Amino acid sequence: MKISCSRTDLGLAISNVSRAVSTKASIPALEGVLIKAYGSTLNISGYNLEIGITTDIEATIKEEGEIVVSAKLFLDIVRQLPEEVVFIETDERMVTYIACGNANYQIVGMSSVEYPDLPSFEQTDGIFLNAKVLREMIRQTVYAVSENTAMPIYTGSLFEIENGIFKIIAIDGYRMAIRSENIDSDSKNAFVVPGKTQHEVLKLLIDDEETTEIIIGQRHIAFKIKNYKVISRLIEGTFIDYKSAIPKDTKTEVVINTRTIINAVERMSPINNDRMQSPVRCTFSDDEIKLSCISSIGRADDVISVPIVGESVEIGFNNKYLLDALKNADTDEIKLILNGPLMGMIVKPVKSDSYLSVVVPMRLANEN
Repeated sequence: MKISCSRTDLGLAISNVSRAVSTKASIPALEGVLIKAYGSTLNISGYNLEIGITTDIEATIKEEGEIVVSAKLFLDIVRQLPEEVVFIETDERMVTYIACGNANYQIVGMSSVEYPDLPSFEQTDGIFLNAKVLREMIRQTVYAVSENTAMPIYTGSLFEIENGIFKIIAIDGYRMAIRSENIDSDSKNAFVVPGKTQHEVLKLLIDDEETTEIIIGQRHIAFKIKNYKVISRLIEGTFIDYKSAIPKDTKTEVVINTRTIINAVERMSPINNDRMQSPVRCTFSDDEIKLSCISSIGRADDVISVPIVGESVEIGFNNKYLLDALKNADTDEIKLILNGPLMGMIVKPVKSDSYLSVVVPMRLANEN
C-alpha cells in the first residue's frame, strides 16, 4: 500500500472511527483500525464485535492494499504531524511508514486477514430522517436507558415506526422518556437499539439539515451519517408495554416555567450526594410548590409560586432523575401531571406532544 492524503481528514476519520475500537481485546487486531486503499478512496474501520464505525476519505493511491494499525498509536502520530499532506506506505513485513514534512515514523502493523469482518446484513426496512431531528430524539431519550446488564433489553431504546410516526422509548425502571416525530413512511416496525450505539451516533450527528438514513435488518441496524456508517447489533427480547406504564388519570396539574423549576431543583443538589440520594420532597398545594431536601449534611428549602389545578399532593423524587426529565423537555414551559404520591409524574411540553417523560417517585420518610 502506498498513498497520500490530507492530515486533517485522516485525523478526524481516525478519531471518530477509534471510538468503536476495543481497548482490551482477546483479538489483538481489534485494538487497531483497518485501513483499505482502493481506487481513489481510503476506507477506515473500527470494530469491537458490537459496534462498527467505518468511513471513506479521499486519497491519492499509488499502490492498493490493506493494513491494520494500532488505533491509539496511529491517532497520536497523526495529531502531531507538522504539515497537511501525509504519505503512508507499507511493506511485505507489515511495517507502516508515515512521512509528513520532516517527520518520519515506522510502526508495526498487522495483516488485514486477522481483522474480523464487519457485519453485513440484508435490509428489511429503512427510514430517512433529518440529522438534527434524529440528534434531538436520541439526546432527549438516551438518558433514560438502563445501565443494568441484568436486564439487557432495557440497556437499549425501543425504536417504533407505525402510522407515519417514529418514536424512541427508553426506560430504566425509575424513569421513562418518549420522543416522537412524524415521518414519511408506511412501515410498521419495532426494534431495540443499544444505548452505546446511540451515544456513538449522537457524536457523529450535528445540527444541520442533511438527511440520515437508518438501515434496518433482522438482527442489525446501520446509520448512514454523511460519509460515516455506524453498524450495530440489535438487542433481542421483549420490551415492556410502555403505553400501559404512562399514568392515565390526572389529579393534579401544573404549568410552570421550565427554567424556574430546574433552578429550584438544582438548589437542592448541594445537600444530596452520589452515595446516598435523599429524595427532593415536593408539596403541591395552595398555588405553590414547596421543595425540601434533608440529608446527613444538612437541609435545603425553597418555594415556587405557581397556579395549581386539582388536589394537593406531597411526593418525593430522585434529584438527578427529576432534573434529567425537566432539562430534556427543551421548552420554555412544561406541564407536570400527577396522580397521587405513589404514581409516576408526567413531564411534557405545554404546546407539544412530541416529548413525554415519566419520573417514578421515591418513598418519603416522616420529616419529624
